[in-house]
Amino acid sequence: MDTRVEETVNRRARGLDRAFDILDALREAGRPLRPNEIAAAMGAPRSTIYEIVAALVKLDVLEAADAEGRVFLGRRLFLYGQAYGHHSDMPSRVTMVLDRLAAETQETAQFCLLDGNKYTVAMMREGSRPFRISSSVGERTPIPWTASGRLLLGHLGEDEIRAFVPPADFRLPSGDWLAPAEFARQAHKAVADGYFTFDSIVDSYTHCFAVPIRRPDGTAAATLCLVAPKADALRNHADYLARLGAAAVSLEPFFA
Repeated sequence: MDTRVEETVNRRARGLDRAFDILDALREAGRPLRPNEIAAAMGAPRSTIYEIVAALVKLDVLEAADAEGRVFLGRRLFLYGQAYGHHSDMPSRVTMVLDRLAAETQETAQFCLLDGNKYTVAMMREGSRPFRISSSVGERTPIPWTASGRLLLGHLGEDEIRAFVPPADFRLPSGDWLAPAEFARQAHKAVADGYFTFDSIVDSYTHCFAVPIRRPDGTAAATLCLVAPKADALRNHADYLARLGAAAVSLEPFFA
């Protein structure tokens, strides 16, 4: 490839990466931001971010949120989401599975994914108990804090896990340090077992269940989870895992 052509391709690729980083920054913030705030969050040059933000606003990928220059995700992204929903049966099928799990167990059911080097609850149905357990859909959480994280990274070696997970994310909410080697050991065992469960490290009264939704190569594309009060989790442990496992298998054709 001609050197000048290669430089142009690389420059455009960097621009695309920056554009997606801007979208990620706004989604993670969950509110409109000024371009200089986006640049600060990304650690990127302000001039570059101003230029890309202006282009994205012109394309309706971002839209102006107020008279002070703040922007947020635009209507064009909504149209992309609609197009994906019309093309793929996966979202509606996941919704049906979560509805059934929540109804059968009365517990909170979740569909979870990796979001870059973080974990996120992509879809959720709350249980029917008077005391509800819920999480923020779309919130990015350190992978080592989660049951799903063991399954989503269990196909990686310890060195690969260390390279993928930010070091600070091994610091748990309690302040305790989870050694990467121990996380890797748990992750590899979870893959071998086909599930991972533990008492939540985010709160003191729930137990989390996670099973993988596997790709054809055996790696986890996503997980299905139940979050239950500890007493109910202990009493129904085998039943909950069986229901999750069957539900996960029913979703695997969508990830083939």
